[in-house]
Amino acid sequence: MSKPETAQHNRLRSIEGRHNASLKQLRKAFASGEAASDGVFAIEGIRILEEAIRSGLRLRTVFFASSAEAQAQRFLPQLGTHVETAIVPDRLFATAVPTEAPQGIAALVQGKVFGLDDVLAKSRTRPVIVVVGLQDPGNLGTILRSAEAFGAAGVLLGEGTVSLFNPKVVRASAGSVFRVAAVEVEISNILDQLRDEKFRLLATSSHKGIPLPQATLARPLAILVGGEGAGLSRDLIAKADEIIAIPHSSKVESLNAGVATSIILYEAARQRSELQRQ
Repeated sequence: MSKPETAQHNRLRSIEGRHNASLKQLRKAFASGEAASDGVFAIEGIRILEEAIRSGLRLRTVFFASSAEAQAQRFLPQLGTHVETAIVPDRLFATAVPTEAPQGIAALVQGKVFGLDDVLAKSRTRPVIVVVGLQDPGNLGTILRSAEAFGAAGVLLGEGTVSLFNPKVVRASAGSVFRVAAVEVEISNILDQLRDEKFRLLATSSHKGIPLPQATLARPLAILVGGEGAGLSRDLIAKADEIIAIPHSSKVESLNAGVATSIILYEAARQRSELQRQ
């Protein structure tokens, strides 16, 4: 090894036992799918670590499996000396991460903390997504990714919704979870607050409502998205100012929450763009 390579290699602390405190914290973070009281949560994979670095997250510890040491040499120059780095035998690394075929990279990171004001500050021109009882992590990850892609103001997470820090949510969001303003809320309180702020409450439905191409989506708007199967409750639909439906083939019973929300966000972005050109 050259001197720079030797210096980088020496930064990699060797972990050999499953009871190592940092490794136990990684294992616990993945198992819970939640952020700890200090805001630290676990991520895994090459792309996700790249996105965490690009998003300016605070990295606490980065773990590399022995078989991923070449990747370690690539990442180490990007990691500040304050970031703990460790190399772990493959068999031990596999006990700490949830995927069946891990890429050999995981980390404990501290996410950005957003508040409701961060969402409302952008919401006069961009829609807010209000998610209620959504349990599928792939759907929530897709919604976060589309929220960033189509310029939503943010995502409000109501009761019964899967955690933002679930590893499958993080993976499906492709890093958008690190940047989109997402805030946990109580649905009953937030709907009253949004109405007081002159938002239109828009409910989504599989079968009835105004066809999406005819809906007006360019005003201060909150899009209510329900969980898989049951969708929004009758009570929430009754509180909406308008119900919209996405026209689709009758051979398909419904679109999943991630796809439906993405289509609505695209249409909202298209309408905003048209208004700006006028």
